Amino acid sequence: NTIEFTGALHATVVKKVHVKNPSCKTLIYNAILVGRDADDFSLLEGNTVTIAPKKQTTINVEFTSRFLRPAEAVLLLTSKRVGGIDGATLTFSLKSEVRHIEPAGILKCRSPCYEL
Repeated sequence: NTIEFTGALHATVVKKVHVKNPSCKTLIYNAILVGRDADDFSLLEGNTVTIAPKKQTTINVEFTSRFLRPAEAVLLLTSKRVGGIDGATLTFSLKSEVRHIEPAGILKCRSPCYEL
């Protein structure tokens, strides 16, 4: 699964990842961001995700663009063993695209175009 973050340069974008627990036992996941641009992404609720039986939860992933080039990382959810049950390891590809650039400011100046 790929989650795309699009926006302006230096803008912060938050995306939600919905994770369901179909089993009748609680699942606990350790969330890790890995990859070339993992430092540009962050998890707002921390690195531990708990999902109650037959329920779902939302993981908020935040991205702030620093460069014009696309950023890439992977959200890796690894299960912690609870009561003899392990959940499947989940991976999500995170990609960004800068769609526009907002000027930080405008500077006006006057000067001659040509002098002898």
